[in-house]
This record gives sequence, C-alpha cells and structure tokens, in this order.
Amino acid sequence: MLHSNSTPYVCFPDGRQVCPIGQGTYQMGRHRKEEIQALRRGIDLGMNVIDTAEMYDTEDLVGEAVRHCREQAFIVSKVLPGNAGYEGTKRACERSLRRLGTDYIDLYLLHWIGRYPFSETVRAFTELQQEGKIVRWGMSNLDVKDMEHILALPKGTACAANQVLYNLKERGIEFDLLPWSRRHGIPIMAYTPLGEGRLRHHKTLAEIARRHDATPTQVMLAWMTRQPGIIATPKAGSLVHVEENARSLDLTLTEEDLHEIDQAFPAPTQKIPLAGW
Repeated sequence: MLHSNSTPYVCFPDGRQVCPIGQGTYQMGRHRKEEIQALRRGIDLGMNVIDTAEMYDTEDLVGEAVRHCREQAFIVSKVLPGNAGYEGTKRACERSLRRLGTDYIDLYLLHWIGRYPFSETVRAFTELQQEGKIVRWGMSNLDVKDMEHILALPKGTACAANQVLYNLKERGIEFDLLPWSRRHGIPIMAYTPLGEGRLRHHKTLAEIARRHDATPTQVMLAWMTRQPGIIATPKAGSLVHVEENARSLDLTLTEEDLHEIDQAFPAPTQKIPLAGW
C-alpha cells in the first residue's frame, strides 16, 4: 500500500475516506488486459476510487478488475440524463450493477443536467440508497445555482459529491463552486485533471518537475491534491501511468512552485461559466 500516516485523504460527508487520486476509465477498453492490470495495480497502491459511467462502456471492465478486491475499491458510476427520470434511474442502476458484477455502487452520480426534474432523480437515488444498491449519491457538471437547488430538495442534503471539469487551464470553479462545496462539506471530483495530456509539455511545469526530479503529470496532480476536498481522476490505462500518478502523492510543491504555476495559469478573478458537458 502506498499510504503513510502523512498521506492526505478526502473525506465524504458520511466519514468514508478515499485517496485524493483516483483512476479514470473514460475511453478505455481497447487494451483490456493491460487496463485491468493497471486498475488492480492502482488499488494495490491505495488509489481506491475508480470512476466509470454507463456512457463509458467500461463498467464490465471495472467489474472484472475489482472482482477479487471489491471491498478495497470505491466504485463511482453515473446515470445518463436521458435515463434520469424516477423509473429510468432505477433501471439504469440495475443495469450498471449487472455490468459491474457487484451488488452495490459506492457513489452514483447524475452525469449532467437533462430534461428530467432533479427531484425525480434524487427520489430514485434516495430509494436506491435505502435498498442498499448505492451507498451514496451525487451530481456531475452542476454549478452553484443547481447545487443549491439539489440541497433544497427533500433528502437533497445527502448529496455526497459533485464531479466537474478541473485542471490548470480550467480553474473557473475556484471562484465560487469550490469554496461553496467546501462550506457544505461536499467533495469535488475533478475529471480531465491533466487537460487531456496537452499540458504535459508546458515549459513552467517541465521546469518545476525538473527541480523535484518528477514529471509534469506529477506536478499537476500534486498541485490539485494539495487542496482539501478534491479527488482527481486521471485516466489509468497502463501500469506506467498508474505508478507515475501514485508517486505524485509524495511530491510537495513549494511556495515558489505555486507562484510560478499561478503566473502561467492565472486563477479566476470573476465568475466563469462551468466548463464541461
């Protein structure tokens, strides 16, 4: 296991602790054997959050990867907006459970806003939780106004997470959504934390990485996970990438590093519409 006593954790409202670096599975499945090995290695290293969705077509892959270590894994899946009515959400969850080969999902999210009222989706989530089919539920791609709507619904305060686009090029959530989420004790899951790989060649990140005998990927993940309440979910398609991601937990950036990052990637000074779906 990677974790030492000094390794940070992210805590969900019910007290469950997870590693701040998870494993994403979007666009995986082309190299199944290698990807399953990578996911298992990630769990061995303590990166227990595995992020999937009915849209990704990777739930069966995740299920195979965790078959012999289900209790160590924290599985996140998502219902498509087009399925997110009351009955549709429950049926979608049943399908996801079958594909995952498990009897519960640790965190079940609405993938993005669709035509169904939030109240229908939350009602279904609440019943699925009561039935033991999901342990906790949350949202994805919701900004502050919509999150406030969720919390105002019956049982809405049980919302346990919000998954949004967040990386050095997309820092808009820092202006209002991130502070709001911290005030309400709701963790943020950051998808595309490496900017789809485009940022790996940035000269500032390369220089900071050189000073620490690290990689730009590790610098980006260390920058993100130094903040409380954030779980980054970089793609976990190979053993090399998984082990590189895990080592970022040992990297501590200096004030000089953080200043240089802010100069290259300025923090928002005003409200920016939520990026992503």
